[in-house]
Amino acid sequence: MTVKEMRDSLRGEQLVKALKSRNMEAYLVDTKEDALKKALELIPAESSVGWGGSASIEEIGLKDAIKNGNYTVIDREQSSSKEEAEKLMRDIFFCDYFLASSNAVSEDGVLVNIDGNSNRVAALCYGPKHVVMIIGMNKVVKSVEDAMSRARNTAAPLNAQRFDIDTPCKKTGCCYDCKKPDTVCCQILITRYSRHVGRIKVILVKEDLGF
Repeated sequence: MTVKEMRDSLRGEQLVKALKSRNMEAYLVDTKEDALKKALELIPAESSVGWGGSASIEEIGLKDAIKNGNYTVIDREQSSSKEEAEKLMRDIFFCDYFLASSNAVSEDGVLVNIDGNSNRVAALCYGPKHVVMIIGMNKVVKSVEDAMSRARNTAAPLNAQRFDIDTPCKKTGCCYDCKKPDTVCCQILITRYSRHVGRIKVILVKEDLGF
């Protein structure tokens, strides 16, 4: 075991306790393969499942596993028009299980997420009966302030590179607190507690995932 793996294990164990203290379920796993196995254990067959934009759930193979499994899949990427995509995003709001990651999480268990369309942060707050989050240890930071900084200065500029948009971070890789129509930073969500016990289920992975 490397020193990084040793630290991630110790840090992850503490973070699991912190998340549980905030009424969330939390699990610590070693690999992407373990994360996929745990996620599928948490999602019963025949459940309706949807997701927002998330590189992490793709990297562990969760999207493909859901598409190929015994689930009712709500996938806006399969839409044939902007209007249909909007409808599917609204349908996802009422699904059984919503899949996501987090832009950052503080060591004391606070999740910080930033969004452009805001469908992802809306579903994290309310709507889907359950939320399953896949979070790599690269997204764990010391404090809520550090989590805010990571969301704005690391996650948002990296995500912007994936889209055909006109923002300063797309052009320079740096956040300028812009007010461009294409901004990916319309809503910032801080999740410090889950009123509904266990609704949010966090799988921490001792690998780097997503942005």
